[in-house]
Amino acid sequence: MAFSDQLLSLLVLVGLVAVLALSVALAVLGLRLRALRRAYAAAVGGTGADDLFSALQRHLDEVAHLRSDVGRVHRNTEHLRGLLSRTVSRVAVVRYDAFDDMGGALSFSAAFLDEHGDGVVVSSINGRTEARTYAKQVIGADSEHHLSPEERAAIDTALSGTQGGAVGSGRRRRRAGLTRGAG
Repeated sequence: MAFSDQLLSLLVLVGLVAVLALSVALAVLGLRLRALRRAYAAAVGGTGADDLFSALQRHLDEVAHLRSDVGRVHRNTEHLRGLLSRTVSRVAVVRYDAFDDMGGALSFSAAFLDEHGDGVVVSSINGRTEARTYAKQVIGADSEHHLSPEERAAIDTALSGTQGGAVGSGRRRRRAGLTRGAG
């Protein structure tokens, strides 16, 4: 069976295109194989001597070590959290005028408490010629001693954490409010 010259030329041309397409595919596959070998070498530690199973075992050992470290950090964190819960972390100051003839809100009550509401409230009552200072132990946000409204406000403010600075509430204003409200 004899082929015509045209048919032979067409078959040669198709064969050359197929060879060219296969050459391009071979080059692309070669590049992908090189990238895969690099990724494999990186996964097994770069030595190339390890197989995939020993690299996997090494990574599993590292994960177990990391879990142990995380457990230790968690235990240390809980220990520190317990220590910190008993430190002064709640502080508030309430300033007020203790006497009608005094201005400037120079009297104050300051609460120094831990997370449990334990600590101390210190009050300083300032008059024209003297100042008196009182300290009362606070346990569970309460005291065995009588607490003034300002001391109670300082404790409540400290525990709420809403404001750690001065709070403008005063006896003078309260007295005036009570007098107005009574009439």
